[in-house]
Amino acid sequence: MSHTAIDRNFHKLIDEYAPVAQLGTGFVFTEGPIWHPVQNHLLFSDMPGDVRRKWTPDGRIEEVMRPSNKANGMTYDADLNLLACEHATSSVARFLPDGRREVLCSHFEGRELNSPNDICVRSDGRIYFTDPTYGRMEHFGVPRSTQQGFQGVYMLEPGHNPGDEPVLVSDRYMFNQPNGLCFSPCERWMWVNDTDQANIRMFDVGDDGRLTNGRIFASGIRDSMKPGLPDGMKADIEGNVWVTAPGGVWVYSFHGMLLGKVSVPEMVANLHWGGDNWDTLFMTSSTSLYSVKTKVRSRNEPFMNPNVQTGGATNVTSAQPQAQTQPQSQSQTQIGGAGLKIDPSKAVLLIQDMQNDVMMDGGAFAETGSPEHAKQQNVLANSARLAEACRAAGVLVIHVWLVCEPGHPAMARNSPLMEGLIDGNAMVRGTWGVQPAPGLEQKPGDLVVEKMTMSAWESGRLENYIKGAGRNVIINTGAWTNMSVEHTARTGADKGYKIVLPEDACSTMNADWHRVSIEYAMTNVATVTNVDAVIAALR
Repeated sequence: MSHTAIDRNFHKLIDEYAPVAQLGTGFVFTEGPIWHPVQNHLLFSDMPGDVRRKWTPDGRIEEVMRPSNKANGMTYDADLNLLACEHATSSVARFLPDGRREVLCSHFEGRELNSPNDICVRSDGRIYFTDPTYGRMEHFGVPRSTQQGFQGVYMLEPGHNPGDEPVLVSDRYMFNQPNGLCFSPCERWMWVNDTDQANIRMFDVGDDGRLTNGRIFASGIRDSMKPGLPDGMKADIEGNVWVTAPGGVWVYSFHGMLLGKVSVPEMVANLHWGGDNWDTLFMTSSTSLYSVKTKVRSRNEPFMNPNVQTGGATNVTSAQPQAQTQPQSQSQTQIGGAGLKIDPSKAVLLIQDMQNDVMMDGGAFAETGSPEHAKQQNVLANSARLAEACRAAGVLVIHVWLVCEPGHPAMARNSPLMEGLIDGNAMVRGTWGVQPAPGLEQKPGDLVVEKMTMSAWESGRLENYIKGAGRNVIINTGAWTNMSVEHTARTGADKGYKIVLPEDACSTMNADWHRVSIEYAMTNVATVTNVDAVIAALR
């Protein structure tokens, strides 16, 4: 069964003849697939069968919960608590790793929710879910009358207490049956589809988490000759939208252009990526579970690099708050890297501009706020720890230093940055300011590249070193995030290198500049992750 390419960019996302594998069958109606990033299995729902099942890569399928309150959509939060939309109880429930169940919400304005259907989590801990009426219908739920009088989209704020009411974030009467929902990779936008209207809307996500400026993103997602309507929906790392539709899964570009259609033998109800590299698309399809390999992976979601591995803070109040085990960056940047693997013999670590003038108290640029942000990021300790792990694993470590001759001869005053270098008498050879920051000095086996530009690539020696050593993966760290680090990442990606960016080994003048660079630039050219995930990947 071949897939249908409508636009040539579809071929960049999936092979036209990629085989669709049936992983299991004989179910009643499957839904809610979600991949566990640590235990490496797929959970999925069977609503009418009132059971939750687990699929493992060895091909085994086993029941993990019966009854399941006819749960539908599922996801994990950053602490790997399972979040489930329960049709039979009209609740969003949270299942802690020890098996305890908490009802996060079940009522709005004192009346029962309709039947929470699908769910997703933002990197700041906000939980969003849709609330159509399907769970009050025969077969898919428990038949009973509705209490709300409308079908909306809701949010649970960070710090939400179990049992408190959610926040309505959509217009009450915009949707007939809101269903699938997902964030863009940068989380500035959200898509929500409506099964009854057969369309997808795109929203801006406000600073308070509410959805604004709703507009039609795609419409007419129906076919009288094939079963299927908009239901489950996910975005990939490049911002394309994959939605269940007639004949399988339809793929739209970020701008709403239909790129192609993935053909599946049965009607697809929901989908999610998983597997070692997050490039296996699992599809719950009526009575069966299917998978297909894609050339693109899922957008980074909070659970893909969970707090149980990185020591991050719990965003939603739990019965037993998890302890922090690692120093935390103040950046709230969404990070990925679950399933990341790095061959040390093919990798280099760049440590850029981590010099006294750039980031230390008393340096030429101290008044910019750079030393304070470096402390917030714990960047010196994180970078030193990463460098030692890289050396031990066989990764080539390259220091990139900005070095100017005394008097800054022949340096053009063509930009504010260069003017600042000259006027501040900064980065001068032989001075304290040009020396590497404490703990990041050159060690035996390390190489050094000198430059007089933001991008490390302007020195031909860097690429000579990388190519000469036969390396094609660059672990990119340094100061400043939105200048040297970003310039080097962009050019490196253009040159064909895989860029891995541990954001807690980078810093700049303040947290806002760092976040903007990471979320609106780096996610398009690099795998954004953290030091712990990179060290784990080297093993």
